[in-house]
Amino acid sequence: MKYKDYYQILGLERGASEADIKKAYRKLAHQYHPDISKDPKGEEKFKEVAEAYATLKDPEKRAEYDRLGRHPAGEEFAPPPEWQSHFGSGASFDDVDLADILAAFGRSAGARGGRQQAESFAMPGQDYEVRTQVTVEQVYHGGEVDVHLDLPEYDAHGLMHRVPRTFRINIPKGAASGQRLRLPGKGGPGFNGGPPGDLYVSIEIAPHSLYRVSGRDLYLDLPLAPWEAVLGAQVQIPTPGGTVELKIHPGTTAGRKLRLGGRGLPVQRGAAGDLFAVVRIDVPNVTSARERELFEQLAAASAFNPRRHLTENG
Repeated sequence: MKYKDYYQILGLERGASEADIKKAYRKLAHQYHPDISKDPKGEEKFKEVAEAYATLKDPEKRAEYDRLGRHPAGEEFAPPPEWQSHFGSGASFDDVDLADILAAFGRSAGARGGRQQAESFAMPGQDYEVRTQVTVEQVYHGGEVDVHLDLPEYDAHGLMHRVPRTFRINIPKGAASGQRLRLPGKGGPGFNGGPPGDLYVSIEIAPHSLYRVSGRDLYLDLPLAPWEAVLGAQVQIPTPGGTVELKIHPGTTAGRKLRLGGRGLPVQRGAAGDLFAVVRIDVPNVTSARERELFEQLAAASAFNPRRHLTENG
């Protein structure tokens, strides 16, 4: 996500008092209100001002924001997971008390016209974004995952409270890491009858015990016994779509990549990725007397020297 300098947005120094923050907010909210401002970006600036105020007016949220450190405005950065899960895609202007917004348009009982204008203004709710991890199997077959986060809600008195919410998300077959799924109307509530915001779920593929993911391709370590590598063999290979049989040719060396076409992750449009079995030669940890005898016979009969290249050019 991009870093937003909330102090800069409100035109304040980091040590600004609560009174300074409220004063700056009311001034700028009035200046950029879409029904008043002639600035073509007035509505966007109005939302930025409200979002900044929602964080800085709350001591706890302001302290959390300050702990993110200083960054140039607009710089891409990754906030800590606790910030992402608790505050969504940053602070939300849904957290602003409605009285604060109304005060920006009517500072006295005589400012009736401005107050009526503010009371009739409907503001859409804030969009939120949350990350969730999915398994290789969920990407391969499609599936469901539960997403947990805190969202603002208003009680009967118009006071905002954060409440835990859980959404069950359908993961489409072939979903990609970094893909964003949109849940319309599941974000923050709107003001004055405005529509609710949306919830965006950003997908990440979780580490797997067998597979390494590279784009749509999968990599799997394939252990072979020395005699399987030398003589060849038929081995069983697990894939997300089920077990398949793979022929190992005689003389297969460690590190060789054996490709199983189309056995990687599917895509929503186009061809699926491949699965690569990366050969690893394993030796037995414990041998019987007979096995040891056979290895000793092989050592005596074989002229194979795996270190010949180390001395040939010496």
